[in-house]
Amino acid sequence: MSARRAPRPEDRGRATEQTRERILDAAMAEFGAKGYAGARTAGIAARAEVNAQLISYHFGGKQGLLEELRRRRQGIDASIAASNASFDASVSAYLDTTLDRPDWARLVVWQALGDCPFADAEEGERYAQSQRATLAQGVQRIREHRDAGEVTDGIDPQFALLVIYAVVFSPITLPQFVQELLGDDPLSPAVRRRLHDQLIKLLGAAEH
Repeated sequence: MSARRAPRPEDRGRATEQTRERILDAAMAEFGAKGYAGARTAGIAARAEVNAQLISYHFGGKQGLLEELRRRRQGIDASIAASNASFDASVSAYLDTTLDRPDWARLVVWQALGDCPFADAEEGERYAQSQRATLAQGVQRIREHRDAGEVTDGIDPQFALLVIYAVVFSPITLPQFVQELLGDDPLSPAVRRRLHDQLIKLLGAAEH
């Protein structure tokens, strides 16, 4: 019988990366379901089907997992819609990004509720600055859509962005209300289309 070959370095690297991604996926699901405070590394390890020690090895623990997920979420937020996308396309992209990844959306909600701590004050301030920049960019894009005749004239861009956030996140934050009011699974394509169409009717310019 021939001796078993040692795994090649590239195979070991691929297996390590797959393990890291499996842990991150499990952490996303665990944080989304229970928040940071309620999540446990044992639960994350069980979801990922790995030894809990691997979480410390790869990420330094639960806080390290949260920081990596937060960093990735900021990358997602920055690339939701192209800068030259129409108002209609931007709303569609934001709905898709939010509702295709409900666990990510739940993490955003937990973050907004103050459940997701930062490693230190400096990291928290960097995140706050990034959030302010993202919101300012969103307001500016709505202002540009309004100036281009895509958004109803006279609407406050800050208020318009707040409405979009509230409606887009409603299947995550108010799933029972959405179910009762719209009569369908909050994450269904039908509800997504309805939210999109009504946002366009509510905020879009009538002649556009």
